[in-house]
Amino acid sequence: MAITDTSSISGLNAASAASSGSNVSQADSEQRFLKLLVTQLNNQDPLNPMENAELTSQLAQMSTVSGIEKLNTALSGLVSQTGANQVLQAASLIGYNVLSPGNALSTSEPKTGEEPAAVPFAVQLPATAGTVEVKIVDAAGHTVRTLSLGSMTEGVNAVNWDGKADDGTAAAPGAYSFTVSATNNGTPVEATSLVFSQVAAVKQGASGVTLELMSGKSIGLADVRMFL
Repeated sequence: MAITDTSSISGLNAASAASSGSNVSQADSEQRFLKLLVTQLNNQDPLNPMENAELTSQLAQMSTVSGIEKLNTALSGLVSQTGANQVLQAASLIGYNVLSPGNALSTSEPKTGEEPAAVPFAVQLPATAGTVEVKIVDAAGHTVRTLSLGSMTEGVNAVNWDGKADDGTAAAPGAYSFTVSATNNGTPVEATSLVFSQVAAVKQGASGVTLELMSGKSIGLADVRMFL
C-alpha cells in the first residue's frame, strides 16, 4: 500500500529516527536516514512536492548530527589525554612538601643542648585582618601556645611555631593542632589554616587527580597552595 502522506516525517524527525538507539553505529544511522529520505521522496504529494530548500535542510541536519558525534569522540579523546598529562605532571610532586588546608602539626624531641625545630604552617585570609591569633593545642585539647600575630594581609601568610609552650619550655614531642581567629575592626574574618605535608603518591580517580600525602590525607591539585 502506498504511503499517501509523509509530511509528518520532517527533517528533524528523520535525523532523530536515523540516530536513535545507543547501540546503532554511525554508518547504520546514516543508512536509515537515507532510506527514510528516499521513501519520503517516492511517496510525496505530487501536488505539493518537497522544495529544494527543504531537501537541503534535511541533508544539513544529518550532517550536523554526524559532525556532533565526531566532535564528541574527539573531545573524549582530548579529555583522556589531558587526564594522563595531569597525572604525569602531578607525579613530579612526589617527595615534595605541599601546603594545603589542614591544621595538624607535630614536634619531635630536640637534640641535647639544641632548641626545638621550628614548625612552619600558614594562614590564608580572604581580606586583610587587623588582628590574628593562633592557638596551638595538644591531643587532650589543652592550649599549649598562643601566638598573637598582629595584622595580616589578604592571601597566604607564612607562620612559624618555635616548638615552645607559653612558659618558654620545649613542648612535648607529639601531635598538635591549631585554630585561627582573625578580625578586622571587630568584624570576624574567615581564615583557612594551611599545613605542609609530603606527597607520597599520585592517583587518578573518578574525581580527577589526587595527591596522597604522608599525613594520610588525599587532596586535589586545586588544594595545593605552595610546594617546596
